[in-house]
Amino acid sequence: MASEIQPDQLLQRLLAHGPARLLTGAAGPCYRTGTQLALRVDHAAAIDAVHRELDLSADLGTLGRQYGLFEARTQARDRAEYLLRPDLGRRLDDGSVELLRQRCPTAPDLQILVGDGLSATAVATQVPLLLPLLLEKARAGGWKLGQPFVVRQCRVGILNAVGEVLRPTVAVLLIGERPGLATAESLSAYLAHRPRPGHTDAERNLISNIHAAGVQPSEAVERILALCDRMRALGTSGVSVKEQFHLPGALPAEPVDELP
Repeated sequence: MASEIQPDQLLQRLLAHGPARLLTGAAGPCYRTGTQLALRVDHAAAIDAVHRELDLSADLGTLGRQYGLFEARTQARDRAEYLLRPDLGRRLDDGSVELLRQRCPTAPDLQILVGDGLSATAVATQVPLLLPLLLEKARAGGWKLGQPFVVRQCRVGILNAVGEVLRPTVAVLLIGERPGLATAESLSAYLAHRPRPGHTDAERNLISNIHAAGVQPSEAVERILALCDRMRALGTSGVSVKEQFHLPGALPAEPVDELP
C-alpha cells in the first residue's frame, strides 16, 4: 500500500507548479512581513518594467551589429502617451513607414520584429537568447527571412501596419508582456498570417510566458516555427490554427479539423 502523502509534501508539490503565493500564512489580518516585503519588491519591478524605455544600443547592441537591427517608432511620441493612447502604439509614424520601405525587402516568407510592449525589461532579458536561435532555425528550415527590426512604443496591433507595408507571408512579433507580481521579464510571441489592417486578435496566435521560470527559448523557437509552418500550409492564422504538441507522458491528441 502506498505511503500516505504528508501535508508538508503536498504543499511543496502544489507550490512547485507555479509562482503563485499560496498558503503563505498571516499575522492577524495581514500578510507576514516577509510576504509583504516581497510583494512590494515585485510590484516595484513591474512598475519599472512598464515605464522603462528600451535602449537599442545598451540592451540589444550585440544583436544590432550582428543582424543589422534598426529602430522604427509608432505614433506614440513618448512612454506617457503610449500608456494613455494604446491606439497610437498600433500605427507606425510616417518616418518609420518610409524607413521600412528603404531597409526591408518586401514579401518575405517570414518577418520577425521586436517590440518593447509593456516590458522593455523582458525584451532586454529574453530577446538576446531567443532571436539568434529563431533566425538560425528559420534559415535552416528554408524560410526566406525579412530584415528584423525593433519598434519603440509598440502594441500588438503593429503587426497590421507592418503587414500592410512589407506584405510578409507570416509575421512574428516578439514583445514584452504586461508584468505581474511573478516576473517582469516575460516575453510573448504573436504570430499572424498575412497581417493587414482590420485584423484582430482572432486572426493571431500567441505563445506567452517566455522567461526563465516559464517557456524556455529553445522550446519557444520550436513552437513558433511549428506554428509558422502550419499557418503557411493552411493559409490562415488565429483561432482556427491550433498548436500540435503534447505534454510528457500524455496520450496523442485526436486529429482536429482545420479550415481547408
